Order: sequence, then structure tokens, then C-alpha cells
Amino acid sequence: MLTLLGLDPEEDAVYRLLVDRPDSEPGALAGPLSGPAVARALGSLVERGLASAARPDGDGVVRYRAASPVLALGPLLESRRAALHRVESLVGDLAERHRSAQSHASGAPVEVLSGPAAIRRRLLTMQRQARDEVCTMVPTRRVPPVLSFADNHAEVDSEMTRRGVAVRSVVEREWLERPETAAVLASCVAQGQHVSVTDRLPIKLVIVDRRIALLPLDPERETEPVALVVHRTGLLTALGSLFDLHFEKGWRLNASGVVERDESPVAAVDREIVALLHVGLTDAAIARQLGMGHRTVQRRLHALMDEVGAATRFQLGWYAARAGWLDGKNGNSVPPQRS
Repeated sequence: MLTLLGLDPEEDAVYRLLVDRPDSEPGALAGPLSGPAVARALGSLVERGLASAARPDGDGVVRYRAASPVLALGPLLESRRAALHRVESLVGDLAERHRSAQSHASGAPVEVLSGPAAIRRRLLTMQRQARDEVCTMVPTRRVPPVLSFADNHAEVDSEMTRRGVAVRSVVEREWLERPETAAVLASCVAQGQHVSVTDRLPIKLVIVDRRIALLPLDPERETEPVALVVHRTGLLTALGSLFDLHFEKGWRLNASGVVERDESPVAAVDREIVALLHVGLTDAAIARQLGMGHRTVQRRLHALMDEVGAATRFQLGWYAARAGWLDGKNGNSVPPQRS
């Protein structure tokens, strides 16, 4: 069995004998092996630190003693174990690449992945193969995530940034209330990633280069997770539009972990809110129309009123009409400051 650790059969046999017979002369170890074979094995064992040689009686006869198996064989065991882990990882990566290639060759628009290991492998493969852009939506869910914020941040996200891949994410505000995830998000922004914060997201989603997407089949599933891999289809286009909508309506996160408003004088989503208000929709109806939270609509309206110095929504509508917000002709007008 010790040959699995790199010993040849002769070294294996001699070491076993030495374990049972400390301070043995070479001749006492001959047995089934010839004298020259025992001498070669003893020399190799001493060289590798698996045995020691000494002349304890001063009679010139060299005697050998086996080193402690725990101390001598432990490092060999750890080295082989680490190598097997690397091989196991390689096999999993090759299996995922094989699955992806087979699916692409068959032209199937959607794949189904079952189990956290398969989902993790596909996600990491997608990120490593990204060339231009990776877009993610990360809601907060009570169901344990297949891949958390910190799982592959250091080794994959940083590597994508070094390769010049644009990384854009939309996260729910609740993540910022957790110190550990808030720190990770701030680190992402510091590395050049773009993070948008919103109140609520419908589903977890990853899109790579607008050519492939990964999302859960059932976001609330508490048993074995199942995910969908979507290739170039109308569904993928719709998922990309869903991401863009939530990214644009969110609030930007800076490297200090502070949520700040878009620096443009009037954000597109604010013009949409005012336009819908102008035609008579209620706050709740506007929220449903734009896929936003009711309170988010109210907060943005109050912020706009403060910016233009409007005391009522009627005054806000009057200013919006004069500034061109409703027809898009003067969307970049700078709101006057309150005197």
C-alpha cells in the first residue's frame, strides 16, 4: 500500500521490516529480497528521511531504524491528498466543459442543472470564460444560497477585473445591513465593479456576455437546488432587459459602501415617474407600471420636489412641463436651486 505514496515495492517491504525490527543490520532484512536489493532500498529510505543509519556499538556494523510513520509518511500522504483534490477539481471542470459543449452542439436553448456542485461548476466556468461583461442580480432570500458573495470573490471576480471584463451587479438594500456582505460589496466597487442598490429584486440571475444566463428554476426551493442555463434566445434577451431595468432604476454604491444617487440632473426613471403622475396615475399604479416599490416612488417624488423647490405635486408637474421632462426635449435641464 505504501507504493501509493511513491515508494517502490522494495522500499515498501524494507520499511515495513524496519518498523518491526529497529536497529537491524542489512543482512537481517534480506529474507525474500536479495542483499543488493535491500542495500539499495535502505540507501533510498535514508535519503528520503524514512530511515536512519548508525553504528551504536562501535563495531563498524551499520544498523538501521525506521523513522516515525506519522512524521515520515504524513507529508507524503498530504501531498498525495492535495494532488487528488486537484485531479478531482480538474475532472469536474472537464465534465462541465463537456456538458456545455454537448449542449451547445445540440442547439438546446435551455439546460437544466441539478445540485449545488453542478451549479457552482457551471457558474465558475461561465465567469472564467467571460470576455466582455458579467451582469448579476442578487436578491436576499431565506433559502441558503448555492454560491454566496464571498465564495469566489477573491479568485474569480478579481481575475475578471484584471482581464478587463466589466462586472455590473444589482443587489437588494438588505445586503448593506449585513456588515460582512457590505464589506465585500465595497471591495467590489473599489476594484472597479459597478453596483446598483434597489429595494427588491424578483430573482437571482447571472448573464455573461449577453450570450448565456444562469438562474434558479424555483427561487424558493429549499431541497435540492435546480438551475436553468439559457442560451441565445428571446428568453435571454428578456432576461437582459430585466437586468438593465433594475440596474438603471437603482442607486449607485461607492467604494466607501455609501449609496448615492445618480449624478445626472434628472434620471430617466424620475422623468418616467413624473410623466405617469402627469397622466393621472396614483403612486401605487406608477410603482406597478415601473416594477418599483410604492415607497420608492414616493421617495423619488419627494426628492424631486425638494430639488426644484416645489411645495406640491402640481408645482412639480408645472416645472416638469417647462423643463421638458415630459417630452424628453430638455432631459438634462438642471433644476433650479431653492433660494
